[in-house]
Amino acid sequence: MSLEIYNTLTKKKEKFTPIKKDQVHMYVCGPTVNDVPHLGHARVQIVFDSFRKYLISLGYKVKFVSNITDIEDKIINKANELGISINELTNKNIKEHDEDYSALGVLKPDVQPRATEYVKEMVDLVKRLEKAGYTYIVERDGVYFDISKFKGYGKLSGIDLTHLKKSRALKDESKGQNKKDDKDFVLWKFSKPEEPSWNSPWGKGRPGWHIECSAMNHKILGLPLDIHAGGQDLIFPHHEDEIAQAEAGYGEKFCNYWMHNGMVNIDKIKMSKSLGNFKTIKDLLKDYSGEVIRYFVLSTHYRKPMDFSLKKLDESKTSLEKLRNAAQEIEDNGPINKRYLEEFRKIMNQDFNTAGAINLLWILIKDKTAKGKVKTLKEFDKILGFNFFKKNKVVISKEIKKLLDEREKARKIKNWKISDDIREKISKKGYSIKDTDEGPVLEKNKKNIN
Repeated sequence: MSLEIYNTLTKKKEKFTPIKKDQVHMYVCGPTVNDVPHLGHARVQIVFDSFRKYLISLGYKVKFVSNITDIEDKIINKANELGISINELTNKNIKEHDEDYSALGVLKPDVQPRATEYVKEMVDLVKRLEKAGYTYIVERDGVYFDISKFKGYGKLSGIDLTHLKKSRALKDESKGQNKKDDKDFVLWKFSKPEEPSWNSPWGKGRPGWHIECSAMNHKILGLPLDIHAGGQDLIFPHHEDEIAQAEAGYGEKFCNYWMHNGMVNIDKIKMSKSLGNFKTIKDLLKDYSGEVIRYFVLSTHYRKPMDFSLKKLDESKTSLEKLRNAAQEIEDNGPINKRYLEEFRKIMNQDFNTAGAINLLWILIKDKTAKGKVKTLKEFDKILGFNFFKKNKVVISKEIKKLLDEREKARKIKNWKISDDIREKISKKGYSIKDTDEGPVLEKNKKNIN
């Protein structure tokens, strides 16, 4: 069965066929680094990291690009609020993003462009759009894209242009001319005092947010892209605007397949800083491993909303521990089980169904007749990133450590009764002891997975 993915552009599942055989050019919208990464970032990163790895497992040579927005209103406002430079803020937060994504087992992009490194290309795209008649200037504000000039506007989101609110072109000496349409978007923002700026044919300023991805993709990957991905909140207006300016400016189709992951809810309410239910990745990593967070994220189909709660994260932690314990007890190291590998790919080929793949893991683990379990699990794990064969660290309390010390003293004087009594006490507290030449090794008691 061929790989099928849901294409937001066509609103249906489609067979994936790359432009160049065995090569995939894939772009994922990266973070605006005004703050540390949160659970929403984690979902985007984990989902498309796993999809990238799956494409590689199918034999594709993937060029994976994900940007960093390091100039934007939110960044300027945050730097001013903290009383630090923009560079200081962005460099600090880029480091935070890199560290947290690494802890989640996410591979670094092949290319990770910063927006400020491609201003020249952005100015060039605005010039192309101006020459083609797609722009107009709002005095003291910026250069805008006129959506009424682009016939395909709305094809990604399905938005009905007839319902877009039109605003009158009011003339006011103090404010200049307003936008022609509320949905027209800025391509180049004129600079304000104390804001970073670059030279352009329209005066000093900086690029608008939407134009960054279009210009960088054209320069780094070339058009059209095979896959452009991101969160569902970016479909409109960000990705819609990307398509309009790229296709109007470069005269080429922008992208063949658009993939979007669902939003994250906290206890059934949309995650938002204003609601105080904001969860950073670092908050979660204090109590849960990156593998547990991956398990939690991939347990829900990527296009569905993901409802977060600590209870659900605890359940994921328990499930992953059971899987690991069962995997580490397997002694069969035969060749990869082709039947299970084929079933795994069949499931994943159905629009990247990681939830179904995780269910298959449990079936494989419990299948007493299956051969080659170890190598098969390792093959699955190249994509899922659960580290089945990683030993869980055992945190030893002072009470347990004291009992271990007492047991070792009893063993040295060959008082086996006391030694066995202490072993039983430790067992009742949830741990087992394995005596080795290097000393006792403490393990959590394993629970039956059936």
